[in-house]
Amino acid sequence: MFKQIFRSSGSYNLNQILPNTLKKVTIVYWNAIQCQDIRTFCTPAAKKKWDLYSAVCLERHPIITQPMQEIEQRFHNMLMKIEYENSLKSDHELRKEREEKQKKSSNIDSTDVNIVIQTAQDFEDNAEEELKNFKFAPTITKFDKQNITSSIKRKLDRNLLLLVQQKVGDLHYWIPPQGIRQEGETMRQTAERVLQDTCGEKLKVKFYGNAPIGFYKYKYPKKLCEQGIYGAKVFYFLAKHIDGDVTNNVKYQWLDHEELEKVLPNEIQKSISQFIL
Repeated sequence: MFKQIFRSSGSYNLNQILPNTLKKVTIVYWNAIQCQDIRTFCTPAAKKKWDLYSAVCLERHPIITQPMQEIEQRFHNMLMKIEYENSLKSDHELRKEREEKQKKSSNIDSTDVNIVIQTAQDFEDNAEEELKNFKFAPTITKFDKQNITSSIKRKLDRNLLLLVQQKVGDLHYWIPPQGIRQEGETMRQTAERVLQDTCGEKLKVKFYGNAPIGFYKYKYPKKLCEQGIYGAKVFYFLAKHIDGDVTNNVKYQWLDHEELEKVLPNEIQKSISQFIL
């Protein structure tokens, strides 16, 4: 309605067309129509251009459980005691009682030497002997002893995160694998390509969804800003290690939470710590 009025406003007076309560609003709208150059409305932030990056936070989940703390052990023992007191006798216990009663009553013919029967007590003795001879695999591997951080077979009871050494600007940093988005790619596709290009094709992983789990941005130096690119926005995708290891010629480490704090740049560490357990 306003546009139709203003097209013919040369032959009409605004005081004759609109009530007094709408005069100020109409004048403001009319002034806005006169300023059709979009640059008039642009803020400095709207002119900034950012490079879009995808990064992959690849986790190797714990392979064995961590030792229980004292309070956990006490609680576990209490539950086991309650379960034992409330439980019924197992088939093995009932069989053992029957055999003991039969042995006392001498119902088994001891003259028949051809009958070979494994009693419940024999079964217990064999099981205990087998357990005694069984050797558990060590929870501390040789890679732990030698502190080889590039091995995925270390700290089996911890959650490990993959870091690679990448050049950002003029310096090298230990960061999750990241790369710039190419034309036509989704951010998820960029993350998959970056991980494969950086770490090789033998690394099998599972991505958790198509949406990034975290975000971090940083400003470029003044010289790059003058070229029209203000900085970089990095979108982190979370993935789980399934099989394989890094095969490309790249420096990499598998680190736990405490080690990450010492290696990651402070700002990136603050961002990643919000979604990495």
